[in-house]
Amino acid sequence: MTNYGANPCSTAIIITYSRQTVFTEWYQRTMTTKESSKSKKAKAKKTTESGEETLTFQAEVSRLLDIVANALYSEKEIFIRELVSNAADACDRLRYAAITEPKLVDGDGSYAITLRTDKGARTLTISDNGIGMSRDELIENLGTIARSGSKAFVDQLSGDSKGDISLIGQFGVGFYSSFMVADKVDVVSLRAGETQAWQWTSDGKGAFTVTETSRDGRGTTITLQLKEDEADYADPIRVRHVIKTYSDHIAFPITVSDTEDEGEPETVNTASALWTRPRNEITEEQYTEFFHHVSHMAGDPWSTLHFRAEGMIEYTGLLYIPSSRPFDLYNQERASKVRLYVKRVFITEDCEELVPRWLRFLRGVIDSEDLPLNISREMLQNNAVLSKIRTGLTGRIIRKLESKAEKDSEAYAAFWENFGGVLKEGLYEPSGDRDALLGLSRFRTTQGDDLVSLADYVGRMKEGQTAIYYITGSDMEALIRSPQLEGFRSRGIEVLLLTDPVDEFWVPMIGAFEEKSFKSATQGGADFDDIKADEAKDKDAKADDEENATSAKEDIDRLVAKMKLALGESVKDVRISNRLTESAVCLVADEGDIDMNLERILKAHQQIDTRAPRILEINSDHAVIKLLATQAKDGDGTTDDAAHLLLDQARILEGEPLPEPAEFARRMSTMMAKGFNI
Repeated sequence: MTNYGANPCSTAIIITYSRQTVFTEWYQRTMTTKESSKSKKAKAKKTTESGEETLTFQAEVSRLLDIVANALYSEKEIFIRELVSNAADACDRLRYAAITEPKLVDGDGSYAITLRTDKGARTLTISDNGIGMSRDELIENLGTIARSGSKAFVDQLSGDSKGDISLIGQFGVGFYSSFMVADKVDVVSLRAGETQAWQWTSDGKGAFTVTETSRDGRGTTITLQLKEDEADYADPIRVRHVIKTYSDHIAFPITVSDTEDEGEPETVNTASALWTRPRNEITEEQYTEFFHHVSHMAGDPWSTLHFRAEGMIEYTGLLYIPSSRPFDLYNQERASKVRLYVKRVFITEDCEELVPRWLRFLRGVIDSEDLPLNISREMLQNNAVLSKIRTGLTGRIIRKLESKAEKDSEAYAAFWENFGGVLKEGLYEPSGDRDALLGLSRFRTTQGDDLVSLADYVGRMKEGQTAIYYITGSDMEALIRSPQLEGFRSRGIEVLLLTDPVDEFWVPMIGAFEEKSFKSATQGGADFDDIKADEAKDKDAKADDEENATSAKEDIDRLVAKMKLALGESVKDVRISNRLTESAVCLVADEGDIDMNLERILKAHQQIDTRAPRILEINSDHAVIKLLATQAKDGDGTTDDAAHLLLDQARILEGEPLPEPAEFARRMSTMMAKGFNI
């Protein structure tokens, strides 16, 4: 049975610090990519007498367009998918807005997306009667990368054209993929409820123009002047094939026609919401393309969940767990991207109450039959129906993960590498199912490279071991080399290696697993007396004990006393270590004090002003310590400098800055001079 009671350490932390403040700041400073300044909007270069404005692209857009223009991409046809997806979103948004403002549709509540080809003119036109864009929205949406954060986009660019192209959809800028096939793009748009239409034009080479124009009805029309070697996209047969391949799931009718064909336009797609169709009627390819549509991510999903819940409340879900991390996984808002529909009408993709933050990697759709169509964001808060959907949805995901972890450990390990750090947030947050999440959690340990569950760890604990030992830090390699682990390793005691910042928060909150308390390897004394060591190592330990028994204990005690006097308040105590087998010294936190890594996090986030003094442990079997003990007996005057050097050495091993670098250098030079008899 899991014990959620706080141990003395966590109690002290909760009393002294605001955990929520620290946790929030951790996301803002440690786990998120923050922009140093807001994205600069496109600026006008000149305005002609006709009112045509010429503006320059934001720097990040120019870089993106350069990548697109020079990309050797094998699936350029995805530009149609991106433009059709944008058109569908525009129709969705107008349909929702018209619920409260019927005048926006002027009695015409039907929505459609049309594609028209013209081989002679070498053009492809995509048109919709969705919500449309105003002048400012054209500039904002097509001239800057404002929705996703320009710096975040640039940080993701790898320099590999094919890989960078795959990011276009993720960042909500799939429109720019049209420049893979077009020399020039014209966008004419009239926002619903307005009377003035606007035209946006660009060749994708650094600038664009915006001018007044006219349009017959609301919506947006995009005309691509195709490159000579891309003329096949002006072929209606090719376009129909692309629509059937990538956009059959779109819930609005998509028609394709040709200027040379005087017949009725042909509806190409099924035009029904994919999640409403029976599973046995949906192919894997259709599921995958819908994943691309709702996630704007490349590749196949890691897992797909398609279900219908019936009973007191009814809702349908089509959810995906991606096979790679979404670019915005660690944005400070930690917002869900699952789309909420009500009776097939899109409501929002930013519903915090629908999915817990620790499941924000999910992508897909939830469609409710019980929520009102005119529900507002305020009404979504504390809504009883939405709360039940959230509970049921969370349970389904947990059961899916449990099944995957049991049946395919290798696949689950890949999931954990991507999303384990996020899932563990549920151990800290009140909304988390802690028992289930503890069972799903996996860890690196000192026993090898394989991921280990807590049940596995407890099952192979040493005889006499009563605690689950762990060590926290930001770098896995540094943790593995940590001197605090030497004694554990020599006795074959397994230690969890925790490198996610959230580990500092959930471990004290949980307290124990299956009545085994969590204990930091860098905190308190290392008492191994009751733990049975491996037979071979036990013999070595006995030999060491015999050697220690014959050593001059008085000399060591004398050295400890002199080091305490020399170091004063720089340390809380100096004592002989049970955990060191190779290193001369290490720093540890006293029992009940804050763990050292957590203290570093608190200090970095200005939650504490000063650090508490630590205990300096010395290895009485180390050659340096033995020599110093002998010199301390003989009254050698180097003990003070040696004590400070050993303390600084321990600080360096912890990755901490030295408080007095000049004194460290002086002492080092002095000791080296004596060592070389200079």
